[in-house]
Amino acid sequence: MRRLLVAAALIAAAGCGTTTAQPLGEVQLSAADALAQTAQKAEDVTSYAADIVVDFSDPKGSTGNVRGTMLLQQKPTLASDINLSQVSFAGQPLPGGVRAILVDETAYLKLDVLKQLTGTTKPWVKVGLSEVGDDASVRQFLSQAQQIDLKSSVALLTASKDVKAVGNETVGNVQTTHYAGTFPVAEAVKLLPKESQDALSGQLSTVKDMKFDAWIDDQGLPRKIQLNGDAEGATFTAALVFTSFNEQLSIAAPPADQVGEMPKNAPVTE
Repeated sequence: MRRLLVAAALIAAAGCGTTTAQPLGEVQLSAADALAQTAQKAEDVTSYAADIVVDFSDPKGSTGNVRGTMLLQQKPTLASDINLSQVSFAGQPLPGGVRAILVDETAYLKLDVLKQLTGTTKPWVKVGLSEVGDDASVRQFLSQAQQIDLKSSVALLTASKDVKAVGNETVGNVQTTHYAGTFPVAEAVKLLPKESQDALSGQLSTVKDMKFDAWIDDQGLPRKIQLNGDAEGATFTAALVFTSFNEQLSIAAPPADQVGEMPKNAPVTE
């Protein structure tokens, strides 16, 4: 279930099917063409902000959820701030939640259990991407953090063979067209760059077909993307609700006096 949760949070962020034409600006497009155009529009997005909502259950009926926000800047340099303020597993909250900031090739992690593992007294732990070396666990975590990418997320949905328009709805005071469908995970992952394929194929290896809903505005930008999946008796629903595009974002490293170093031989748990 934890693999599914990570995957859902990373990719939740549209195909080749046929349906009646739907409006996108001044142009009439099929559902498949509309989502293909959204993938093209995503190439030009330089920054965005989104709300994160994830709910899941395991085969035994235990439930959990994640709530948070995400800021991501593509240019002039890659930077992100993911703040999962509410995280719970089987009814037990994760104290303090999770926060990860990436700026200037350095990741800053804020997680109470990480403080206990590393023995630091600082609320934040710093990890330089160029200093990770052979620590496979840390490299995997940092690689996953960088996969939260609008272009890759939308590209996954273009593998759908059955996408259709299901109506017009308002999301965040913006009028949108609602599309729904499924995509084969194995085929969808092949549409991504090699580094993204490596990170996501393992996370989604137990999911065959992913259900999705996408709410696209008349500029061709996604206002909400929702994924629904199940595997090995576990289920999840993950959504990203986009609140801004191409605006100046404030993403900065935490104050230096609140940051500790990641010990070279710190224990790592899955």
